Parts: sequence; C-alpha cells; structure tokens
Amino acid sequence: MGQIATEDFQIIDNCLLIQLPEEIDHHGAGFICECADRYLVRKEVRDVVFDFGRTRFMDSSGIGIIMGRYRKISCFGGKVYAIHVDKQIERIFRLSGLNKIVEVLDHEE
Repeated sequence: MGQIATEDFQIIDNCLLIQLPEEIDHHGAGFICECADRYLVRKEVRDVVFDFGRTRFMDSSGIGIIMGRYRKISCFGGKVYAIHVDKQIERIFRLSGLNKIVEVLDHEE
C-alpha cells in the first residue's frame, strides 16, 4: 500500500495537482492537508486537481480533505476538480454531496 509523498504534489499552470494514495484515511489525511495548504499559501495556485488514479479506498477523512481545500481555494475564485475517478469514489462523491462542488473531469471504467 503506497503512501503519499511530497513528489505527489505538483504545480502545473497555476493548478495544484495532488496524486492521492491507494487508501485515503485519517492516518494520511493530516499530511495531505498540510502539504496542500503549504502550496496554496506559497504558490500562485488558482485551482486544485485531485488525481484518484491510484485510490481504491476513501473514508470520511478523504471527504474532509477535499472540502477543506475547496473552502480555501473557492475564497479566491478557484475551483476543485477530480480526475481518474472510479465508480466507488464517484458513489462516495454522490452520497456526500462532493459532486456538487467538485467537477469530475473524467471517469474510470
């Protein structure tokens, strides 16, 4: 099971791309939030893109990660996007209401 590292955070054209780990739970949530917020404060970031390509499990702390970054970035007119979202993660988005604030750019089959 892979954990998230600082290499999983990249700035590409004023977007913060976060490649999420295989499991998003309370153990890694603090590190993800801390690193993301550091980029949001120090860099010229307009939008946040969460990459779920490796993610197979997400609990409520994952929802909190996304909601927290949404609150921070939306104050400045930014948006939050998700890519590589599989059916399980998409279901979590629908049940939690994240689908109303996060635009899913593509879907995994």
